[in-house]
Amino acid sequence: MTGDAVRLWRRFWFSEDSAYPLGFIRIAFGLLMIVWTLSLYPGLYDRFGPAGVVPKAPDADFTWSVFRLFPSDSAVLVGWVVLLVASIALTLGWRSRLAAVLVFVMIVSFERRNPFVMNAGDVLLRVEALFIALSASGAALSLDQRRRTGSFWSAERRRVWPIRLMQIQVSVIYLSTVVAKLHGETWQAGTAVAYSLRQNDLLFFSIPRWLTDSLLISNVMSWSTLLIELAIGLLVWNRRARPWVLAAGVVLHLCIFVSMSIGLFSLAMFVLYLAFLPSDRAETIAHRIAALTTRRGHSGRHAKRRADDLTRSLSPSGS
Repeated sequence: MTGDAVRLWRRFWFSEDSAYPLGFIRIAFGLLMIVWTLSLYPGLYDRFGPAGVVPKAPDADFTWSVFRLFPSDSAVLVGWVVLLVASIALTLGWRSRLAAVLVFVMIVSFERRNPFVMNAGDVLLRVEALFIALSASGAALSLDQRRRTGSFWSAERRRVWPIRLMQIQVSVIYLSTVVAKLHGETWQAGTAVAYSLRQNDLLFFSIPRWLTDSLLISNVMSWSTLLIELAIGLLVWNRRARPWVLAAGVVLHLCIFVSMSIGLFSLAMFVLYLAFLPSDRAETIAHRIAALTTRRGHSGRHAKRRADDLTRSLSPSGS
């Protein structure tokens, strides 16, 4: 029995599989980081500079930031540029490992410089950056892979432990969230969702009063949220239940994303959802995208040749 347990443990963490899912995770995360980085630019010095709202990074044990070593507006701007370039490089899969490390270092540096403007979505991005920095994210769908094999759309086989870390993180997030919410009075009373929908400063549009004033509807929304989060945390490990609970999670997060201003948390969760994308399905998607881009490329080159021929035929010299 002990031998079987050891084999299961090793297979769970250290078996090899196609890196296609990891490639999609890297691309999705990189795109999200580009958006996050661009969102920092307005008011960059006001939020992170020495003459801003927080002149000095708060002191806390076991924390670090490059802006403690270089506390100037110039350093903040250079750090922002480094983060943007690294995010673009990570998306394309160019020097993926170095790009991922730079993204992680700069996320931590900005978040530690002024933690008061960050939220749970920013923290989740930091965690994802660490996972990607530890993984061989350039082993699929990357310029690194094209340099090695001649094909951007190819993938190597790698150990699955980085994917497992992301999958476990999904369960940890939802289960810890449920436990924390069950300690709250509004969640126990079934009024938490109605209360949040009355926070007009966080809403993109007004919610009808009949929706937030109904105790029945409020209880249904609050307890449904807890049920969905609990189901994802537990049943995502069941292959049959996985598509259904993740679909419920997508609906839940989309509802939150389109109605409330809570940053990029929902989109960051979708990045983690990709860790449950089967490698064969990921490979099929990659091949379809590759075929589509190839057809468009051929069509574009053919159209360009026809345009060049037409231009030559209309020229005075006829050549």
